[in-house]
Amino acid sequence: MSEAPYQQIAGELRRRIEAGELRPGDRVPSTRALVRDFGVAMATATKALQVLQQERLVHPSPGVGTVVGPPPRPRRTEAVAAERRVVVDGDLNRDEVVRMAIAIADADGLPALSMRRLAAELGVSTMALYRYVGGKDALVMQMVDAAIQEFPLGEPLADWREQIAFVARVHWKAYRRHLWMASAISLSRPQLVPGLLPHSNAVLRALRGFSKVDALSAMISTFAYVRGIALVMEAEAQAEQDTGLTADEWMDRQGGQLATMIAAGNLSEFREFFADGFTYDYDLDHLFEFGLAVMLDGIGARLR
Repeated sequence: MSEAPYQQIAGELRRRIEAGELRPGDRVPSTRALVRDFGVAMATATKALQVLQQERLVHPSPGVGTVVGPPPRPRRTEAVAAERRVVVDGDLNRDEVVRMAIAIADADGLPALSMRRLAAELGVSTMALYRYVGGKDALVMQMVDAAIQEFPLGEPLADWREQIAFVARVHWKAYRRHLWMASAISLSRPQLVPGLLPHSNAVLRALRGFSKVDALSAMISTFAYVRGIALVMEAEAQAEQDTGLTADEWMDRQGGQLATMIAAGNLSEFREFFADGFTYDYDLDHLFEFGLAVMLDGIGARLR
């Protein structure tokens, strides 16, 4: 008896993983891509990916899609457990406090971080923490400072476009590793974070051909763009946790209702756009790179 279509798709993806064609962390084809490539229904493509998830060969990654590898530990991650140790107040230092706070925020989000929670994880009194990091607002800025320094800038680049793109990608990597960072940073009332000042300095150096007003505007716009996409990533991670659905899976469930709304509203452009079965893979990494290129093109045109 021949295998069911979903088993054939799962088998092909399994083969690619075992052969090393798809490596740990690589994105596997989305349900839409499987529908297009294998000519099957959306439910069949979804079931194929579910089989591989049950085998722990793949797992959904917020803002990316389904990627190769077993799922990460749910909540209260290994990082928090690894950082935890009971100490006496005199044995504590600021770096330990900040490192534990980052581990908590990485695992459970910034709203889950409180001075009481942090003190409990460290095994000290809540009041003891204030001697090391001040209040929570001051602590969060120290967390941002420590987190961004995980991604050194290196030597300055000669080409202005490459320099700005490099700094933007450093921020993107930092936001990807620490989803809470985007909501912690303000651009309208920028915090004085020592680790971020060299990033601003590098971008301003790249924009020497601009007037001072335009240079600052270009720098703020670039940082705002990266942060804005990162906020989507943070929101998507929370939505996936709340619903159990990836962005692709959620969109698949809205397809019928969207088609009805397009027809009822006589939205001709929408109807024509999707008439040939066009699908869009919502990949935030691709979206980030596309938008960054568009922004740099615009800065370049202004510079000329």
